[in-house]
Amino acid sequence: MTTSGAMNRGPIKAVFFDIGETLINEGEIYGRWADWLGVPRHTFLAKLGAVLATGGTHMDLLEYFRPGFDLEKEERLRAAAGIPAGFGPQDLYPDARDCLAALRAQGLYVGVAGNQPVRAAEQFAALGLEADVVGISDVWGLSKPDRRFFARCAAECGLPPEEILYVGDRIDNDVRPALAFGMQAAFLRRGPWGHIQHDEQALRGCTFVLDDLAVLPELVARHNAA
Repeated sequence: MTTSGAMNRGPIKAVFFDIGETLINEGEIYGRWADWLGVPRHTFLAKLGAVLATGGTHMDLLEYFRPGFDLEKEERLRAAAGIPAGFGPQDLYPDARDCLAALRAQGLYVGVAGNQPVRAAEQFAALGLEADVVGISDVWGLSKPDRRFFARCAAECGLPPEEILYVGDRIDNDVRPALAFGMQAAFLRRGPWGHIQHDEQALRGCTFVLDDLAVLPELVARHNAA
């Protein structure tokens, strides 16, 4: 179900998107890590859910299955083995491309900004999505939920926070800090965080609560027309 709490909020002139589990499906990415570590995929993903439910991160997951896990070392080994880390066109959610294009067709500023390593900048550029800016945390030197990350988004589009909608799948990294900075927020219920995290107060503060991105352009158009 898609819900809207947009009645008393002002117009949206820019939309920024998180990356992982918002535009990029990370299921196969985690699956490839499971294969690399020699762990059955269903076991790996079940443990991921358990780790996230207790406030852990993907690094805690990797450490669990390989104590002393060194991410940079393992990524170098994967690259040498012809199994590079990261994402590609096959990992793009099927509703992402049309959503971004439809929002730009409305004359909106469309940005992408998420917590990602430096290599993600090149990987994302290869997707050829319609976006006015792509912000990568390790390139910017700023990461969510830091307030300065959202200030950088606002500076990129040159708009006040209240005219910017930030779309993401995490309440802790996306919804709460975006609202605290004065932006509008859309919570996307997909991916592990989107189904594990819940905060009724934060959801009430959202302009939209979404199950997919296909409906977002129409919701934004209706919101701005009103």
